[in-house]
Amino acid sequence: MKSTVENLSPTRVRLAVEMAFEDLKPSLDAAYKKIAQQVRVPGFRPGKVPARIIDQRVGRAAVLEEAVNSALPGAYSEAVREAELRPVGQPEIDVTNLTDGESLSFTAEVDVRPEITLPELDGLAVTVDDATVGDEDVREQVEALRERFGTLKGVDRAIADGDYVSIDLLASVDGQEVEAGSANGMSYRVGSADLVDGLDDALLGKAAGDTASFSTTLRQGEHADEQAEIRVVINSVKEQELPELDDEFAQLASEFDTMAELEADLRTRLGRAKVFEQGTQARDKLLEQLVETVQFPLPDAAVEGEVDAREHEIVHSFGHDDAMFERFLSLQDKTPEQFRDELRESARKSVRAQFLLDAVADKQEVQVGDAELTAYLIRQAARYNLAPQQFADEIVKAGNLPALVADVRRNKALAALLESTTITDASGNTVDLSQLNAEAMAEVVAGEEDDDVVGLDDTDGTVGTDGTDGE
Repeated sequence: MKSTVENLSPTRVRLAVEMAFEDLKPSLDAAYKKIAQQVRVPGFRPGKVPARIIDQRVGRAAVLEEAVNSALPGAYSEAVREAELRPVGQPEIDVTNLTDGESLSFTAEVDVRPEITLPELDGLAVTVDDATVGDEDVREQVEALRERFGTLKGVDRAIADGDYVSIDLLASVDGQEVEAGSANGMSYRVGSADLVDGLDDALLGKAAGDTASFSTTLRQGEHADEQAEIRVVINSVKEQELPELDDEFAQLASEFDTMAELEADLRTRLGRAKVFEQGTQARDKLLEQLVETVQFPLPDAAVEGEVDAREHEIVHSFGHDDAMFERFLSLQDKTPEQFRDELRESARKSVRAQFLLDAVADKQEVQVGDAELTAYLIRQAARYNLAPQQFADEIVKAGNLPALVADVRRNKALAALLESTTITDASGNTVDLSQLNAEAMAEVVAGEEDDDVVGLDDTDGTVGTDGTDGE
C-alpha cells in the first residue's frame, strides 16, 4: 500500500492511498462469504454458493462494493499510522479508482491536531481572592444547622412570612383544571417563592380554613406562559421553633460537646471550602492565561463536535421537548442562531484548553495508571448516581473509554501545572493548595463541585470533623 499526505491547511490534510488488488483479497473473500449466507440459490445450501454463481446472480460489482467498504477503514487507519497523523473527527473518504484485478485508490480528507509551541511553563503565576472566613460566615452555617433541627408548632393566627402551611392547590386555564398545577395536602414555606408566582401574597394575612384566589402566569408544563386561575385552601398553619444555641444544641447537632467546639470546626471547614474555591480560581485563571498566550488554529471538526455535544446535552435535559427548549430560549431572549453562536464560542475555548493540556501532557510524558482511571470512574459514577461498574460498562459500550483516559491525562497535566505555579491571594499571601486532600485536589482540576467541605449535607444533620457523619 502506498500513501501520500497533502496539507490543505494547518489543521486539515488529504491522504491519497493506493492499494494493490491482492491487498483486497481477504475483504473480497469475506464479501463472498457474507453474500453467500444471504442469497438463496436452488441446488446450493446457504453459505455454500460458489463465487462464480454469486457473480452471475448478484453481480461482481456488488461484491466489490462490499469488499471495498470493508477494507477502507483498515487501510485508512494504516495510512494514518504510517504518516504519523493525529486525526480529529471522521474522515471524508472518496474512492477515486477501482480497477477489478488491478488496484484500488482513495483519498481521505480529515482534520488533524495543530502543532502547538508551548511557552516556558516554569514561573507561571496567578492571583486569586483572599480566603478569609468571617464571623458572619460561621453564623450563616450555624443558622442553617439550627433550622434543620427546628420543630414545627401549629398556630392559631394569621399567616406570617416564614410560616409553614399545608394547602390544597387548584390551577385552571380557561376553566379547565391543570392537573400538573393542582395538589392536595402540599407543604409550603411562605416566602420561599418557589411554587407559583403570587402565592405568597395570597397567603399572607390568611388563616387556617381560609381560601384565596388569584391569577398568575404558569412557569412550566404544557400551559407554561399561559394565564391561570389559582384557588388555594389553607388546611393548617405552623411556625418553626428554633433550638437555643447552647452546648445542648451542639451535642444534638454534632459530635461536639460545646458550641465553641462546633463553631471552631465550622470555621475550619469553611476555611477548607475557601481554599477549594481558591484552587478552582487558580485552575481557571491558569487555563485562561495559557489560552490567551498560546495561539494556534483549531480544527473545525473538533469545535463543531463540541458544539453538537453541548447542544445535545442541553436538549436532552429538556427531554427532547422542542416547545420547552423554545421557551428556554425565549426566557433568555435569544434566537436559536444566537444560542448556537454562544455555544460555539464556549466550545472554542474548551477545545483550545483541551489541546493545550494535551500538549502539556505530551511534554510531561504523562501516563495514566489503572488506579487513577478507576478513581476517576468512581467519582464520575457518583455524579451520575450510577454504580461504578454500571458507569464503566456504559462508557465502554458507548466507546468513550479513550475520551475518559484523555480527560484523566489532562487532569494530571493540569495538576502538575498548578503545583508548579505560584499562587498568591489578593493580599499578597502565598496560597498553599497542599491543604486540600488528594480527592479534593482531583475535584479542583476536574472542575467538580466539592459537596462536603462544610458538612451540612449529612443525612442526619450532624457534623463531623473529617467531613463524615457524626454520631
